[in-house]
Amino acid sequence: MNKSSADLVEVFSSIQGEGLLVGLRQAFIRFSGCNLTCSYCDTELDRTQYCQLESTPGRRDFFQVENPVPVERLVNLISGWQRGWPGIHHSISITGGEPLLCHQLLQELLPALRHYLPIYLETNGILHGELAQLLDHVDYVSMDIKLPSTSGYTDLWQAHEEFLRLAASKKTYVKTVVGTDTEDWEIIRTAELMAAIDSRIPLILQPFTDREGRVTLSAIRMLEMQETANRYLQEVRIIPQTHKFIGQL
Repeated sequence: MNKSSADLVEVFSSIQGEGLLVGLRQAFIRFSGCNLTCSYCDTELDRTQYCQLESTPGRRDFFQVENPVPVERLVNLISGWQRGWPGIHHSISITGGEPLLCHQLLQELLPALRHYLPIYLETNGILHGELAQLLDHVDYVSMDIKLPSTSGYTDLWQAHEEFLRLAASKKTYVKTVVGTDTEDWEIIRTAELMAAIDSRIPLILQPFTDREGRVTLSAIRMLEMQETANRYLQEVRIIPQTHKFIGQL
């Protein structure tokens, strides 16, 4: 292990609150920085002087480590959790921000972490060149498709398509945030894009959830969106951000 290091926000143990693995326990490694500024984003993305590391998994006994954090320290922390609390974690969530911005570091970090647990990559789904360099070290891919109505971006479709063509070789699903302004054509374009690659890839429609855990999208509208996507895809689920209304575990 060399002396590489990463700018991180936090490392902690909790349940996955979004997507296909919702409810499973994971070790989370959150990177700072993102190449997008989505209008709905509620995650602290800026580089911070200190990273919060959890000493005992799930107990919120954080201590501060100055950024950047050495890769060796991250690996030692995860290996210590595995020794002390074997079997509690399903996988390691590499999240952000956008972790693929640190793809060179991840080429070193992921193989070392994967010795202990499967790797679950959470990404905004546009940095396909960076993904190509890391696919061999990833087990699950949770990729976003950014809808114009919720993200504010209108020109990411081609990047999402190229990303999904690569990610489809892994256990992959697509998550897209939907809201009261989301139109049918956005759901159709998303579903058509996915079906052209593999109609069996699951799509998660994630209704926008505010900080108080409130979903403003009506149940009828969610069902309509699901029905629209199901014309093209075999598996479409509606899953809100569960950690917002059950508490940050």
